[in-house]
Amino acid sequence: MSTPSKLLILVGTMTNTAEYVAQAIEMDCGDLVPAIEVRLMNGLDGTVFDEDALYVICTSTYGAGDVPDNARHLYESLASAPRYLGSVRYGVIALGDSAYPQTFCNGGLRFDERLTDLGAVRIGEVFRHDASAGTEPEVVCTAWARDWLTHALDATA
Repeated sequence: MSTPSKLLILVGTMTNTAEYVAQAIEMDCGDLVPAIEVRLMNGLDGTVFDEDALYVICTSTYGAGDVPDNARHLYESLASAPRYLGSVRYGVIALGDSAYPQTFCNGGLRFDERLTDLGAVRIGEVFRHDASAGTEPEVVCTAWARDWLTHALDATA
């Protein structure tokens, strides 16, 4: 496996928090990888995983533990047009609120489960940010992303 040419952060968001997290990662981690691209999931389907990239799914949880509206098409396409994703290496930043324990971080966990079912390989553990923790998501998620990216690049080298 060769080192991917970029980090592609796919963003599922309703209130833009996940987008702000992705932008903070893009600004902070540019020294670790040749390129970082932040892409909202709007209108994407499973072909997005054809690119030569390391992937981070950065998504909030919406409603009763669902993926955000802008991520629904991509999420559903992974089931309606499934294909083997064994060459895909990814990480997950799941945003949620532990005040809702039954659905805490389910948006990210649902993507993780679907990608794993299709053969994609998650590097590291799913990072769960708790909105009730009182921490700034951009700060803690960026710190996680720096560590994750260093590990992920070693794993794909």
